[in-house]
Amino acid sequence: MRERLRKGGVEVTGFDRNPEVTDVATVDDLIAAVPAPRVIWVMVPAGEITDAVITELGSKLDAGDLVIDGGNSRFTEDQKHGAALAEKGIRFADCGVSGGVWGLQNGYGLMAGGDAADIERAMPAFDALRPEGDRADSFVHVGGVGAGHYAKMVHNGIEYGLMQAYAEGYELLAAKDIVTDLPGTFRAWQKGTVVRSWLLDLMVKALDEDPGLASIDDYVEDSGEGRWTVEEAIANAVPAPAITAALFARFSSREDNSPAMKMVSALRHQFGGHATRPAK
Repeated sequence: MRERLRKGGVEVTGFDRNPEVTDVATVDDLIAAVPAPRVIWVMVPAGEITDAVITELGSKLDAGDLVIDGGNSRFTEDQKHGAALAEKGIRFADCGVSGGVWGLQNGYGLMAGGDAADIERAMPAFDALRPEGDRADSFVHVGGVGAGHYAKMVHNGIEYGLMQAYAEGYELLAAKDIVTDLPGTFRAWQKGTVVRSWLLDLMVKALDEDPGLASIDDYVEDSGEGRWTVEEAIANAVPAPAITAALFARFSSREDNSPAMKMVSALRHQFGGHATRPAK
C-alpha cells in the first residue's frame, strides 16, 4: 500500500517494527516526520494489536490529527476508538480494504466510515489506493464511524459463500468419472458464463499451480469477519443461510479430509496470501 500511495503522488512515511521495511525507527519519529495536521493510516491485525496501536497514537498525536484504521477491525471497536480519540480532539475514520496481495497491481476496493470532512481530507490517499476509473466503482463513503468496516464485514461474509459454492462445484466435478478435464472446465467458465469472476480466475490459477491440490491440507481458517457477519445476521433477524453454512463448512474442514475445503484454502492463499497447511 505504501508503494501504491507513493506511485499516486502521496508522500508517505511508514513505521513498522521490522527494521528492513520501516522508514523511521519509532512511532515518535513517525509523528515528528509527518507534517501536522497529520493523517495516520493504521494497518495492523485486528484486535489487541490494533487497540494497542491506536491507544499509543492517542497518547502522542495532536488535536486535529486524523487516524484511519484500514485493517479488519470489528465495527464496534471503531466506535470505541473514535470516542476515545475524540476526547483528545483527534479525528478517526475506518476503512474496509479489499484486494489482498494483488492490490498493488490492481488497486484496492475501499469502504470508508466517518465524518464527511474527514473522508474528504483523506481522499487523495483513497484515490491513490483505489483502481483507476470512476471513484464510485471502487470507493464508497458508507456512513459514520464503523460503517466502513461493517460493509467490509458483509463483503467478507459474501466472499465466504462464493468460495464455498465454487469449492463444492469443484468437489462434485472431481468425483464424477465422466469428467476428464477438471481444470479445463473451470478455465472455460472464465469468459462468457454467468459464474465468471476474479475468484474463478484465481481458482484456475490455483489448479495450474497444483492440479490436484495435493500439497494443501483441507484445514481452513476463519479470520473473524464471517463469524461477525453471522452474529449480525442473528442480531438483526436477517436470514443468511449461505454465509452461515460456508462458515460452518470451515469448522467441518478441521475434522475431515475434503477436496472442497482444499479449494477454499487454495483460494484464500491466492487472493489474500493467507497461509495454507501442508497436506498430511
